[in-house]
Amino acid sequence: MPVPLLERITADTLQPKSADVVIIGAGIAGVSAALNLAEAGLKVVVCEKGLVGAEQSSRNWGWVRQMGRDQAELPLTMRSLTLWRHLDAKYGIDTGFRETGITYVARTRAEERELTDWSKIGKAANLNSRVLGPAELEALLPGIAPRFRMGLYTADDGRAEPGKAAPAIARAAQKLGATFLEHCAVRGIETTAGRVSSVVTEHGTIRTSATIVAAGAWSRLFLGNMGLNFPQLKVLGTAARVEDVANVPTMPVGGGDFAFRETLDGAFYVALRNYNIAPLTPDHFRLFLDYLPVLMKSWRELNVRLTGLFFSELKVPRSWSLNEETPFEKMRILDPAPHMPFNIRALATLRTAFPNFAPARITHNWAGIIDTTPDAVPAIGPIEQVPGLHIASGFSGHGFGIGPGAGELIAEIVRGVKPAVDPKPFRFDRFGKTQSPKLQEAA
Repeated sequence: MPVPLLERITADTLQPKSADVVIIGAGIAGVSAALNLAEAGLKVVVCEKGLVGAEQSSRNWGWVRQMGRDQAELPLTMRSLTLWRHLDAKYGIDTGFRETGITYVARTRAEERELTDWSKIGKAANLNSRVLGPAELEALLPGIAPRFRMGLYTADDGRAEPGKAAPAIARAAQKLGATFLEHCAVRGIETTAGRVSSVVTEHGTIRTSATIVAAGAWSRLFLGNMGLNFPQLKVLGTAARVEDVANVPTMPVGGGDFAFRETLDGAFYVALRNYNIAPLTPDHFRLFLDYLPVLMKSWRELNVRLTGLFFSELKVPRSWSLNEETPFEKMRILDPAPHMPFNIRALATLRTAFPNFAPARITHNWAGIIDTTPDAVPAIGPIEQVPGLHIASGFSGHGFGIGPGAGELIAEIVRGVKPAVDPKPFRFDRFGKTQSPKLQEAA
């Protein structure tokens, strides 16, 4: 199997006729929202077109970090880490979370400048981060090659297991009364007097007054059918699992062109850090001006390529009626092929940085689709044009670590209670140019 084992839940088989909240998508943000809403006593239904956690939520590196986050995202990240610390004990589950610390290392002057600059952001936020010189770095990370200028270490960052976390949180939500429907694609939303009144799935209608779109890379397509413009592009992330490694750090470590973290069973996930594939799609042309600033800033990290995805997406319908089969029913799980040169290069680079990786062998290769926004900050909150409609998407490669915090935040917003963190940086309307909704009115 190319992707490390994804744990399964026992999904519910009966679609309820009504719910207080319907969540579209069962990635880590969606299941975390379900957990918080169910704990508050609301009747929650989660509709997943494929399997719980089967896309990027189980394909990421498994890092749970505060360090290096966007300044606007940092309060939510810090809150999320607090939640990670207590999830397993509070709900009797196993997400694989360990508070191991995380270290970034710098080999070049540019990397050193980047880490030094971010250390000031961490200090202003009272983050438990500190700059390390070469001698301190070698003491903290046994076996590191003497080629690094400095490091940045955050002692209370950690790691968890992507294949375990979302299913474990979903099972906790089920125990509190949440309903989880797999192979249940949502076709659209109906309104009455302009407000959300029901969700239409491939199996029928669920009456509800509140909906959360937590559909990951599918969110733009889903909202587009409603006449809403959510700027979101796809990036391909590739990783590998290696075994036969000993005497290397157990905490996640990232350099300019490598990253690794230990798994619970003693293997390691490795990746080529700061390198991603950006397969061209028709949306790249539609959203070119939205993404131009970030493209100019980060073009070195992106490998823009024309692949078969461009032509396959040209054929995907961008609008449909609620009584016909949708793209979500034709593609249950995004399972892209890994970019093998990145994995091979990542391991080669890692062997130079940590010679004890020399005997490592790759046992699994996989890829996932990362959904990105123009500012690389997620959208979490209400979509004001349609009362009752909410979004938790666009996590831009940060979703696993901040998933519990994001789920809590959107649940607080839906419930109308004071959020634990300021939701303003994540508002949907910051993107502008949202279109007038063209919703199906309920009969």
